[in-house]
Amino acid sequence: MRQIPVDTSAALVMVAQPPTPKIANRQTGEIATDRETGATLMTVDVMFVMDGNAEILNLTVPKTGISEELAMGTPVALTGVVARPWENEFNGQKRHGISFRAVAVTSLAASAAQAA
Repeated sequence: MRQIPVDTSAALVMVAQPPTPKIANRQTGEIATDRETGATLMTVDVMFVMDGNAEILNLTVPKTGISEELAMGTPVALTGVVARPWENEFNGQKRHGISFRAVAVTSLAASAAQAA
């Protein structure tokens, strides 16, 4: 599958919704895991602000890549973000979109407090 690297260095990023386990199967409640490492996958919504435009991105991140407590509004740094186009068909309807995945989401709150 094609992956497109996303440069987040010029953006302001903060947590919009704290991390929650990613559900692989809604009927059984099965939690998603990374196919390569077996790590539990989490989803975290972040507000991505760049050039005066704000977007909410839903990121998939391994649980091991999430730093400490990420509360709503916490400024964060994103590491290794890639965008993946996807397409599927369900009940005869085609759907498509872009999913986002990051290696890590790191809180910047501690470094901001130390700088103050």
